[in-house]
Amino acid sequence: MTIIIPTLNEERFIESLIDHLNKQAKNPSKLEVLVVDGGSKDATQTIANKTRVKVLKSAKGRAKQQNFGAKLAMAPILYFLHADTLPPKNFDAHILKAIEYGFESGCFRMKFDTKNIVLRFFAWLTRFNHILCRGGDQSLYITKEKFNQLGGFDESYFIYEDSEFIRRIYAETQFKIHKEPVVTSTRKYREKGWLKVQYHFAMIHLKNYLGQGPEDLYLYYKKYLLN
Repeated sequence: MTIIIPTLNEERFIESLIDHLNKQAKNPSKLEVLVVDGGSKDATQTIANKTRVKVLKSAKGRAKQQNFGAKLAMAPILYFLHADTLPPKNFDAHILKAIEYGFESGCFRMKFDTKNIVLRFFAWLTRFNHILCRGGDQSLYITKEKFNQLGGFDESYFIYEDSEFIRRIYAETQFKIHKEPVVTSTRKYREKGWLKVQYHFAMIHLKNYLGQGPEDLYLYYKKYLLN
């Protein structure tokens, strides 16, 4: 299995994530970990290099970074993971078992690292196998064969690339939701305010549903959430 971690200025998280992967995986020696950096200005690459994982340099943009990592991955199973998301214990074994049972793709339920009741409710919704309940923070695994058949992530998307790709996955194959949760950071909610972030993400989903393209989605995101 190849774990692909796209990074951009993730010095706060990258070392603890890699340490977590080594401790929580059932067979860490069988994992290939690729940190695909999009041009960090902090110590992300330096820290990742010290952990002895493979550090790749890519054009900026999570879709581009993840596609680049997938292209160079050596394993037949790809696991896309955000730098601020921690997988559950034995995550690798759960994924391999699902693949053996015929699932070509899937993800884990999600928990936020907060006691905020509203965010906990949105995390609770990730147990349902519906496209509206999916997102990149839940992590994503897929066989490399199916990934290539689907053409990977659409690099015209600067945001929303995970949701767009998962929508295509849902149309082509069975998708597995594991009951074990990943734990993801609420840093953006803390920085911007949970109500503001949830509102604008809902608007981005609505704009996509109404047919607005990747550039329009990014411009909206940049205006309300990026700065």
